[in-house]
Amino acid sequence: MAQAIQKIALNVGRDIPFNKLVLSQQNVRKTKAGVSIEELADDIARRGLLTSINVRPERDAEGKETGIYRIPAGGRRYRALKLLVDRKQLTKTTGVPCIVSEGETLEAEDSLAENVKRADLHPLDEFRAMMVLREQGLDEEEIAARFHISVATVKQRLRLASVSPRLLELYGDDQMKLGQVMAFSITKDHARQEQVWETISRTQSTDPYYIRRLLTETAIRASDRRSVYVGIEAYEAAGGIVMRDLFEQDNGGWLQDPALLEQLVLEKLTADAEALKTEEGWKWVDSAIDFHFGHASGLRRFYGKQAEFTEGELARHDSLQAEFDKLNAEYEEADEHSEETEARLDDLDAQLTALNERPFVLDPEDVARGGAFISLAGNGEIRIERGFVRPEDEPVVEAQDGDGAEQDGEDGDNTAAAEGGGVTINGKPVGIEEPDEDDGKIRPLSERLIEDLTAARTLALRNALANEPMMAFITVLHLLVLNTFYHFRTASCLEITVQHTVSTKTQGLSDTVWAKEIEQRQEAWGHDLPGDADAVWGYLIALDHDSRMALFAHCASMSLNATVQQWNRRTRENQHAVQLAQTIGFGMVGAGWTPTVDNYLGRVTKAHILQAVREAKGDQSAQLIDHLKKQDMAREAARLLDGSGWLPEVLRYPADEVAEEVGTAETNDAVTVDDEDVEAGDVVLPAFLTEELDGEQTDADADDDQDGHLEAAE
Repeated sequence: MAQAIQKIALNVGRDIPFNKLVLSQQNVRKTKAGVSIEELADDIARRGLLTSINVRPERDAEGKETGIYRIPAGGRRYRALKLLVDRKQLTKTTGVPCIVSEGETLEAEDSLAENVKRADLHPLDEFRAMMVLREQGLDEEEIAARFHISVATVKQRLRLASVSPRLLELYGDDQMKLGQVMAFSITKDHARQEQVWETISRTQSTDPYYIRRLLTETAIRASDRRSVYVGIEAYEAAGGIVMRDLFEQDNGGWLQDPALLEQLVLEKLTADAEALKTEEGWKWVDSAIDFHFGHASGLRRFYGKQAEFTEGELARHDSLQAEFDKLNAEYEEADEHSEETEARLDDLDAQLTALNERPFVLDPEDVARGGAFISLAGNGEIRIERGFVRPEDEPVVEAQDGDGAEQDGEDGDNTAAAEGGGVTINGKPVGIEEPDEDDGKIRPLSERLIEDLTAARTLALRNALANEPMMAFITVLHLLVLNTFYHFRTASCLEITVQHTVSTKTQGLSDTVWAKEIEQRQEAWGHDLPGDADAVWGYLIALDHDSRMALFAHCASMSLNATVQQWNRRTRENQHAVQLAQTIGFGMVGAGWTPTVDNYLGRVTKAHILQAVREAKGDQSAQLIDHLKKQDMAREAARLLDGSGWLPEVLRYPADEVAEEVGTAETNDAVTVDDEDVEAGDVVLPAFLTEELDGEQTDADADDDQDGHLEAAE
């Protein structure tokens, strides 16, 4: 016999005057959480009470209802209604929709059940609901005001709702995490979102940061120097689209159209170059996003000079300096701190700096035949290099008397030789009578005699110079300065060749700290040196010792070349470079070099990348990236190697990897490298410097060629 199904009766609803309601002490909600009472009151005032309050009738000792109703569930709604009553927006007798419970359950059970048995709204439903409100005409500000949330929060929810419906369904089915949806929201391209999901779903790399990286790999950051130079507004005005991340710090977002940005950069650079040429009167101005390091090689550089102080400026400078010195001396002796005095000292220092740092004035004639280079610095500002003269634009120097002209004796010898048919014996033409040497006429000395006499003078001067070390130093410095700062107008009695051959098209080399420091020194000395090369000798004689040493070091360093090229391995020269580096304690790690995608990892094979990570971080780190494509592998490797101190072998100098071995050798008299004993103090060279090229390709060269093919294929 079938058991009868027990029927249930639902609790009835009725409107109960507010002044008949009281809070039950059995309400389980004791901790404040969620929307505040004030916000809930405002919401009820705008749209009414959406959910009835659960109440139980209060009974006396005889079990009769007293007319008062306790609230075990709905206390926050009651407090919000009370706030509205206190504000006079509701009367005390206003009827409140209530559900009256008559069951045998406990009040605490009612309170717990109401809070536990309900399910919070899924975030996806919240996103979609806000999108519906937006489509129905409400803007972000109105939605934010109605739900008492920030406008930024509303924009985030709307952005999440705009992700590919296919991906949102995966999120709704718990196959995707919220963080991943947030990462996908940086682009509105649904096809690209789905493509990236298909890619990462087959791998273990599903972290949000990796999704963002894949979505932005073809875009350009807003912090990129090109973006800063053009400006986001100009890019968007030209039709460009900017991807922005509303959930992570994106530093302005990513520009999706690199080709458009590149076009805008070149157009603006060209316009700036033309404006510079017109305003300053240059003969030419070359513009490019980047110029390779050494692009000005072979061009003469000239520098401007600061205008002399006028009498008024000089008087003002002396007055400010005197006041500064006096006030500073008094303040140093004072016992108390004075903000007013410090402010005055800062003001005086600023005025003196403005007077001392007057602009450099260029010679109009030099400007008319010279030019400038305009490019982009790393911070997106224009880099202008002024004052370069091409060889064909150099002024024609008229030959002085005797320069380039044939001497009378030489002309006579040639004429005589010609008259003798070009036949000579002991340097004298045949068939020509020699002039009588005792005819009383003073003729030019013979070339042979001049050579003999000046050779003797050369030896004597060499010997004298050898006994004057400081003057020998100045003489070499004079030659270095002429070759470093006065191209095509050098004149020195020393036969020392100085070259400045470093030139590479590697992007970003000009922005390194080393290139910037060299450029700053070159600029500083260029402005200080005299404009006329003939005046350099007197300048150096008058220069103080420390300045001479600094100038010598700069000029000598400009001729250093430790570059290894395919056609010129420079084995012996680089052995000397290693010795020099070891002597001064130089290493590329200490100099700040670190492997990046641009300078190394993006230019070698995947095997090289994995080898680098394995050497620096171990096999486990290498295994984490060995499944990635090369571009992704290079980026991840750069992150792993950052700060590790790892260097490619070609960059390793003794300070980087041999110092410890040499230190051991000092105590053990010798160390073993590659199964060979190296005496203490010897320089241990990298393998690539010990290869000998005897006109034939070595095995190492063959490997280099193979690596080159692999790199190209990669």
